[in-house]
Amino acid sequence: QVQLVESGGGLVQPGDSLTLSCTASGRSFSTDDMAWYRQAPGKEREFVAGISWSNSFKNYESSVKGRFTIDRDNAKNTVTLEMRDLKPWDTAVYYCNGGGNRWGKSGPYWGQGTQVTVSA
Repeated sequence: QVQLVESGGGLVQPGDSLTLSCTASGRSFSTDDMAWYRQAPGKEREFVAGISWSNSFKNYESSVKGRFTIDRDNAKNTVTLEMRDLKPWDTAVYYCNGGGNRWGKSGPYWGQGTQVTVSA
């Protein structure tokens, strides 16, 4: 079974940092693009960050650019999202996405999500 499992979410204060991790199993994603999405209550799922299979290209949603960093380790079949200077509006369930084979489009595999809550 192909699985993507996120971890690292939690409750933090504004200005704090968190690093999310996504570990894949059942399939190698070394030749596919990976990404992070998020969804806040009452809102649509939105793209947060993407990274190409070659680790040469990264893209970020405008509101997180300069604060978030996406990275991957193909040998470990993992992708991470380092989040700095978190804001209350970053609160959402964050989802790992994998299997993309066209830049700019999501892949068919999704994780179960991990909750990030930013509140004073």
